[in-house]
Amino acid sequence: MSKFVHLHIHSEFSLLDGANRIKDIPKRAKELGMDAIALTDHGVMYGAIDFYKACKEEGVKPIIGCEVYVAPRSRFDKEPNIDNKYNHLILLAKNNQGYKNLSKLVSLGFVDGYYYKPRIDLEILEKYSEGLICLSACLAGAVNQALLNGQNDKAEEIALWHKKVFGDDYYIEIQNNGLQEQVLANQKLVQLARKLDIPLVATNDAHYLKREDSYNHEVLLCIQTGKKMSDIDRMRFDTDELYIKSPEEMCEYFKSFPEATENTVKIAEKCNVEFEFGHTILPNYDVPEEFETHYDYFKKLCDDGIKNRYGENPSKEVLDRAEYELGVIQKMGYVDYFLIVWDFIHYAKTHNIPVGPGRGSGAGSIIAYAIEITDIDPIKYGLLFERFLNPERISMPDFDVDFCYEHRQDVIDYVSRKYGHDHVSQIITFGTMSARMVIRDVSRVLDVPYAEADALAKMIPNELHITIKKALEQNVELKQKYNNEETVKKVLDIAMGLEGMPRQASTHACRYSYNKRTC
Repeated sequence: MSKFVHLHIHSEFSLLDGANRIKDIPKRAKELGMDAIALTDHGVMYGAIDFYKACKEEGVKPIIGCEVYVAPRSRFDKEPNIDNKYNHLILLAKNNQGYKNLSKLVSLGFVDGYYYKPRIDLEILEKYSEGLICLSACLAGAVNQALLNGQNDKAEEIALWHKKVFGDDYYIEIQNNGLQEQVLANQKLVQLARKLDIPLVATNDAHYLKREDSYNHEVLLCIQTGKKMSDIDRMRFDTDELYIKSPEEMCEYFKSFPEATENTVKIAEKCNVEFEFGHTILPNYDVPEEFETHYDYFKKLCDDGIKNRYGENPSKEVLDRAEYELGVIQKMGYVDYFLIVWDFIHYAKTHNIPVGPGRGSGAGSIIAYAIEITDIDPIKYGLLFERFLNPERISMPDFDVDFCYEHRQDVIDYVSRKYGHDHVSQIITFGTMSARMVIRDVSRVLDVPYAEADALAKMIPNELHITIKKALEQNVELKQKYNNEETVKKVLDIAMGLEGMPRQASTHACRYSYNKRTC
């Protein structure tokens, strides 16, 4: 294990605040000789799975965490100028139970506590504290704020409460970030930790990969806040120290407090979350009592459907195809999936909600056609079932279903009533900064006249998935401007550094998911 582990890192999913791309974090850790690293985005866990996979690919241990927002009172209180003044707190999952609890806290932050930010409170923090490690966070943490405001007794009270809840898994966090306030806070934090016998831990609150990325990060903050770099009142960090530092840099800065860096390694050793992939958990579909198994009911629906579609004496081709598909569906464990989809489509059709005939690979299933999930005959049109389900390639089937826009919510409400509102969720989607968009954003932040920015953006070919790098290769005029005009080069260099990052999160227009477990 390396001699230092970063436990406070923000990725691109700390939207328009973190400039670390998920895929780059473990690579940088490996380059610097660290064999573990954490992800602690602001209030969300959007990047947890991709981060886990990226770390595993690099042979780096992933530590799943979150920098949560803590409401000053109850998460249900939402009074202006009081309840929007939240504090930060770092939570790291020690084990899979800790991961579940962290997921629960983050979800409740959105469902119950959303007010400017997704907020939790001390009530649910204590309730779901099992399996979690807690760090006192940055200057925006409650302990730091109390100390900086001269409220030493309050800081002690806050720290002791967290120590009571988390025991040996509560740490006072000190940082090396180049801020004068932090130097003062560190002195008081060390005194507090020694007085209350709470261990210290060193972090760096890394928002970008390398020191030279700090300017790009400032631009990113301006995009978030609608400001320009020339604005005096813009949000700024006034430091270029918030990058992923080497163990040597961190140990040198905290050489007077070696336990603070040593504890990062101890914490990393405690954290052992393991994800299992390829195992799908579906809700239970309740079949009529007269059927012994789900498959028996499914088979009855299919047999009746085949006769309804092809008549009382279907051809051998139809029967063989149906038997083959049934065998594959049963073998791969997707009987309930077909029943669930059939059920809500059946609900729509029996409630005069228009349903599309079927799109995508699902139209290749004769079983889907038989039970009226789709209305396209795969035999007539020579469609292949294997594009939808293939025993050689284990993957979750995915029916593309179109419902009438005006009544789509009725179908979602039906599924929610049937399986429970806490077991149904619509899927998130991220709007990313495309080539043209990011050029316009960066140009605005740098005070480039609109006409020039617009002309530059329009030099990017109107192609799907085009990047600025590809555009420079394709467009000779753009390449010449890049090589010869300082402003254009500056804009495009920054834009390439930010291109593709998530800009905002929203609800997918039509997709939703259902799961046996609460999200």
